[in-house]
Amino acid sequence: MSRRPVISQAMEDYLKAIYELSRGEERVSTSRVAERLECTPASVTNMLQKLSSLNLVEYARYRGVKLTSAGTKVALEVLRHHRLIELYLSEVLGYSWDKVHAEADRLEHVISEEFEDRIDEALGFPARDPHGDPIPTKDGQVPEEDVLSLWEAQEGQILTIQRVSDRDSEVLRHLAALGVYPQVQFSLLKKAPFNGPVHINLNDEEHIFSEELARQIFVAPVRPGSDLHSPQPEE
Repeated sequence: MSRRPVISQAMEDYLKAIYELSRGEERVSTSRVAERLECTPASVTNMLQKLSSLNLVEYARYRGVKLTSAGTKVALEVLRHHRLIELYLSEVLGYSWDKVHAEADRLEHVISEEFEDRIDEALGFPARDPHGDPIPTKDGQVPEEDVLSLWEAQEGQILTIQRVSDRDSEVLRHLAALGVYPQVQFSLLKKAPFNGPVHINLNDEEHIFSEELARQIFVAPVRPGSDLHSPQPEE
């Protein structure tokens, strides 16, 4: 029986980052990995070569990187830990959603499988974390998402927020102040020409989002006939 190779926390960070960056893409460039992890390109190349030798990624110079099935399994396990911890910190310990990401980054590598199972059970076997990201199942399944960024949505649509990027705590605090959370619905009033800002109506108030901010909010159109509503997170 083959054993899983010994994987460091840094390796897990790389595998998780590659998985998150590869949404909708066949391969991820080393420059994007370097930007995400705030590392030099030389350091990234060195780590990708190590991961390739462990059969966790397929890496070719100038062609980027992709996860192997073994690498995907590790990435999803780390993501499951991360997102369960985020939700536990939010729902049980009362952390605000802009603070859970950094804490989960530190804890995701060290919790045991038993602790993971106990968190999962205590939370009622949740499907999504506080930011709306799907929590991988125990056997590594992730539901398919049919979403687009707010920047890509069309004028006049009624939209439901599915998830928001958790990379920037300042952005999360700003969105919280506006009432922008997963499962909140709003209407897209207009998008100014020549890459102008996006105007939305939320709770009968108009808000304006830049392209940078609109690309961090992921939405799905509401089916015709659905009521427009804006549920708020529990205090």
